[in-house]
Amino acid sequence: MMRKLLIITFSLCINITSAHAETDPWKESHRLEQVFQYDSAITVLKNISSDNELVNLRRGWLNYLKGSHSKSIKHYKKAIQSNSLSLDARLGIILPLLEQQRWREAAMHSNKVLEVAPWNYLAHVRLMQTEEALKQWEKLFKHSDAVHQRYPSDATVLVYIARASHKLGNIKQAKYFYNKVIELIPGHFEASSYIK
Repeated sequence: MMRKLLIITFSLCINITSAHAETDPWKESHRLEQVFQYDSAITVLKNISSDNELVNLRRGWLNYLKGSHSKSIKHYKKAIQSNSLSLDARLGIILPLLEQQRWREAAMHSNKVLEVAPWNYLAHVRLMQTEEALKQWEKLFKHSDAVHQRYPSDATVLVYIARASHKLGNIKQAKYFYNKVIELIPGHFEASSYIK
């Protein structure tokens, strides 16, 4: 009898959970994302208007995760059209643009964020990625040095300073900054390899 009761209780819990997941597409979409089922995570949002800014942000993110960069950009653009002030949408669209090596467009969106939020960390790091890709070494050095002043304990920014220093031919300076990276992250692969 006890075993039967447990089985019935367990079945009810599963049915309630399944019914609740079907009625809450946002929660189900996030659950599916956690188990890497990106297509399904997008599909459960199908009944929500495609003009909804949050849906477009979500679809942009999920398409980015699954590697559908053109679709991701399309959804982020829709989100920007519905809210041109959205920093989330501008920061989001940079990711698939970087994956497609559309450096100038990625830089443009990074700069749009920085116009509104001058020391937004993500926008600066993504802009530094474009400067490195475009081999703008002097610009990258000055930019990463300015960001380092605001984020002195950030190893990522120090790596960009070191890379730019190396490309500008200043090996001593590059070693200095790579040593600072190692102080923050002992055993950092790139910095340790360079110092050897």
